Amino acid sequence: MSDGIPRSGAARSARLAMLPLGFAGRAVAGWGRSLAGADADEVAAGTAARNAEQLFAVLGRLKGGAMKLGQALSVYDAMVPPEFADAYHDALATLQTAGPPMPAREAHRMLAEQLGSSWRERFRDFDDEPVASASLGQVHRGVWHDGRAVAVKVQYPGADVALDADLRQLQRFAGLFGSLLPGLDARALIRELRARMLEEVDYRAEADHQRAFAAARTPALHVPAVVASAPKVLVSEWLDGVALGRLIGVPAVDDAEQAARDAHAHTIVETMFSSPAAVGLLHADPHPGNFLVLDDGRLAMIDFGAVARLPDGIPHVLARMLRLTADGDRGPLSELLVAEGFLAPDAPDADVLRWVGALADPLRGPEFHFTREWMARQGARVANPNNRAFQGTGRALNLPPEHALVLRVLSGWMAILAQLDCTVAARGIVERHLPGFASAG
Repeated sequence: MSDGIPRSGAARSARLAMLPLGFAGRAVAGWGRSLAGADADEVAAGTAARNAEQLFAVLGRLKGGAMKLGQALSVYDAMVPPEFADAYHDALATLQTAGPPMPAREAHRMLAEQLGSSWRERFRDFDDEPVASASLGQVHRGVWHDGRAVAVKVQYPGADVALDADLRQLQRFAGLFGSLLPGLDARALIRELRARMLEEVDYRAEADHQRAFAAARTPALHVPAVVASAPKVLVSEWLDGVALGRLIGVPAVDDAEQAARDAHAHTIVETMFSSPAAVGLLHADPHPGNFLVLDDGRLAMIDFGAVARLPDGIPHVLARMLRLTADGDRGPLSELLVAEGFLAPDAPDADVLRWVGALADPLRGPEFHFTREWMARQGARVANPNNRAFQGTGRALNLPPEHALVLRVLSGWMAILAQLDCTVAARGIVERHLPGFASAG
């Protein structure tokens, strides 16, 4: 095994295979403690917390596709059952920024391979100690030859080899995630990640995406300039700020801080709905580590490896669905879902509004207050197999592949906004940027 990503397929598979074995062992042990008279709820809570810790520890150590899945799951912790929330939040949040760094010699080797043997001449200074480690690479601070402070993202050796193998293996264990995160279709999430993640290993493509977002020049949102790029190294303008994730679970200290938090949330929603039309791209990696609150108070967006290409903007049919759901138009909504392949014509009890209608709450009035409690209620209702709507509509709904990524990004950001405890005038933003939303009324 190397000091970077474990590249052996057998070694990676063995680590992943330990997950269901560990879950099963804890289930048996918990059953034994319950028979011995232990409180059943306490046993279940302890077992679930240890399952979460094992799951995210294994995903973090493997990096590659395994860690990327962990980061994708981390945005949904507002849907975790409240009795387990603290344990899950700690385990999930670790994956948003953490990962074991690769040694300096490996980073130097990648820099020489990508930028040439004289790569050091491009820098006045290069810090061997990484400032951040993520799923596919790590970031070092440096000073470019012209004096600019830069962030240098270096891909882990073997990241491109590990991605697809990880996700193929994790598809076999998708059922495990359902017990940890109710309401999440983990199998569909893994399928969608597989479909796009191989694009992320080419940092030249990421650089092109970053330049496109920077060219849009949104006043409230800063995008760092690209300085240089290669397939596995990306050099960008250095930004001083605090990751948005630092605000998760931390109440605002006063009205001014709450107003700033609401403004950042407004910028995120505005960017999410405006960029497909303005840039032809949707930033498709929703987690708070991809946004920084800069020292001057602005918000900055980073990490452009994962995008959805939407040259015609957000699909008109999704805009119509949002409007009909927000307005409670049950009949027209069901007809649209059947016509577009989201719902079978003979689906039993096809009442979509009763199942997921509350998820359009943010679009029903001029403003909406996103809270963890609201998101947890929606997750619990959608995931409840005893819910009559789940038995009918929930099992009959189908998500066409061409819309899967957009809907996952929207739901992911709803979960993050809920964790931020913020108020956003979401309906006005959607009306401005989605013509299909207004025309569906």
